[in-house]
Amino acid sequence: MLEQRVTVLITGGAGYIGSVLTKALLDQDCRVTVVDNFLYGQTSLLDCCAFSTFRVVRGDCRDERTMAPLVREADVIIPLAAIVGAPACEQDRIAAETTNRDAVALLCRLSSSTQRILFPMTNSGYGIGEQGIFCTEDSPLRPISLYGRTKVEAEQRLLDRGNTITFRLATVFGVSPRMRLDLLVNDFVYRAVHDRAVVVFEGHCKRNYIHIRDVVKAFLHGLKHFDVMKGHPYNVGLDEANLNKIELCRAIQQIVPQFVFTEAPIGEDPDKRDYIVSNARILATGYTPEWSIERGIRELVKAYDIVGKSVHGNV
Repeated sequence: MLEQRVTVLITGGAGYIGSVLTKALLDQDCRVTVVDNFLYGQTSLLDCCAFSTFRVVRGDCRDERTMAPLVREADVIIPLAAIVGAPACEQDRIAAETTNRDAVALLCRLSSSTQRILFPMTNSGYGIGEQGIFCTEDSPLRPISLYGRTKVEAEQRLLDRGNTITFRLATVFGVSPRMRLDLLVNDFVYRAVHDRAVVVFEGHCKRNYIHIRDVVKAFLHGLKHFDVMKGHPYNVGLDEANLNKIELCRAIQQIVPQFVFTEAPIGEDPDKRDYIVSNARILATGYTPEWSIERGIRELVKAYDIVGKSVHGNV
């Protein structure tokens, strides 16, 4: 448990990460208010309604009239609301900029300097890395998509504000009440289970990975050790999982032997990220992830006996 009960305001708390984090914070005896527009019609917070310390507001995180009174009540603010992923941002560029960047600027303006903010950034801010060189938190940020650019701009605004921790998340995988199948590991495992095959574009491109429950663990760790960690960004990923797409397919094949994959000689992936990442900074604070790629794949295989694809994605 956290040392004292805190009041947490989460925007986008019904989303993929938020629906797991909200329940975890309630289990830690936090008071939690979620603001969400329920864009995807999700019912991911139904199990939270039994908590007397839980409140949900159906609203838009960009609306000052909605946000101002909620911000005043909060000890901690976690801005999860975002248009996530390069394809979704390209579909609605105005929504991406106003949600990913401008809504965060609004929170900075409405909050006091004593209120704590924990913010999820993305490793996609690193863009295309240098061959064999690990991206650290001191590496230059060179986002190549609107998604990456808006998140980088929001992170800088928060770090300039102070009293903030930012988590530069690796590509997240794993099961959530608001399931997403358009994340790379989740997508490839779905195809392995249901289609038995996948065609890979740009299979040499590497990225880092992290399980959703280890993302939640990072937020809880940051909340518990806020005074020591504040003022800095932290990469959050698995050091042993800087994998290219072919290596990921082979890891899935170890668990789903019928799975076959082939690399297309032409074509390109719309998400061109290619980098390897060091997570040494957060590990030095005592944080340790628990979910390996293999464990997460096994979890997803079980989940796909339950989940269909039609309503589980951002695009």
